[in-house]
Amino acid sequence: MQRRKIYAIVYAVMAAVFYAVNVPVSKLLLDHVGTTTMASLLYLGAGIGIGFMSLLSRGNNSRENHLTKSDLPFVMGMILLDIAAPIFLMFGIRYGSSANASLLGNFEIVATTLIALFIFKEVVSKRLWAAISFITLSSIILSYEGAGSFKFSYGSILVLLATICWGFENNCTRNISSKNTYEIVVLKGIFSGAGSLVIAILLHEKMPDLIYIAEALILGFVAYGLSIFLYVRAQNILGAAKTSAYYAVAPFIGAFLSFILLKEQLSVTYVIAFLVMTVGTILVVMDTLVRNHTHEHQHTFTHTHDGYTHTHTITHSHPHDHYLNGEKHGHHHTKEELEKGHA
Repeated sequence: MQRRKIYAIVYAVMAAVFYAVNVPVSKLLLDHVGTTTMASLLYLGAGIGIGFMSLLSRGNNSRENHLTKSDLPFVMGMILLDIAAPIFLMFGIRYGSSANASLLGNFEIVATTLIALFIFKEVVSKRLWAAISFITLSSIILSYEGAGSFKFSYGSILVLLATICWGFENNCTRNISSKNTYEIVVLKGIFSGAGSLVIAILLHEKMPDLIYIAEALILGFVAYGLSIFLYVRAQNILGAAKTSAYYAVAPFIGAFLSFILLKEQLSVTYVIAFLVMTVGTILVVMDTLVRNHTHEHQHTFTHTHDGYTHTHTITHSHPHDHYLNGEKHGHHHTKEELEKGHA
């Protein structure tokens, strides 16, 4: 079990790294590709790429549980939210800075956690509430266009709307994350991409040159396909809130790439927001690490029965986060006789 958790953490961090290239590279491609068309190509690239991976991995793929009719509400919610979120994000990137969009992406942690708490009843500790407060404050700072300005940046608001959509989508995906990962990502990619493409056609967006279509599809496979695939694998073990905590490194990597690739300036407001969000992110990760382990207990019971003394040793473990406040709890044990002696 411990090895599975380590793998899950690695999956979550790798998912963040793959996704981090999305914002700065999309910013470059948006000079040649329409906003909604770009969102469509990113998801289509994810679906097509993971579809090919599925064909190459048929042996491993067949051992996973397939999606059923009972999963349909979560699948539909996942697809519709994945149509809306990237469109909001692409418009947010177009009208705002890439670095700001990368950092504001961390608000997805807040959205995912609050939805997991109020709708799916996941436990949220005091440390996680503090982290949410810091991340929210950072998002508010970045949403203003300058020091002393009370005018919100439209680009930042659109990015925040994208993160809220993905917060709901993360929780929908969490409910089917034990099913076939290839099926989940292919469905996400093909149907979400097709939905966005229909919207792009209705908006009369001009189709880009073939070279830019190819570049967008490749970016989609890496930043969306591989990222979502690893994210779903991590969610199945860590849950929605904990996976999003490890995923928090993505915006910082994205912001760094924005400075390198796009030569974006570092403002005082940006630095303050970056520091505040760093504190919030560290608290989230600390909460996940502290709460994501088990305590092992051993009890020895001795009793006399039919003239003999019987001694039993029972070992059990439980997740730490179930008993943070030291409340009383009980365990069902199947006793196994270890030692038998004369009275």
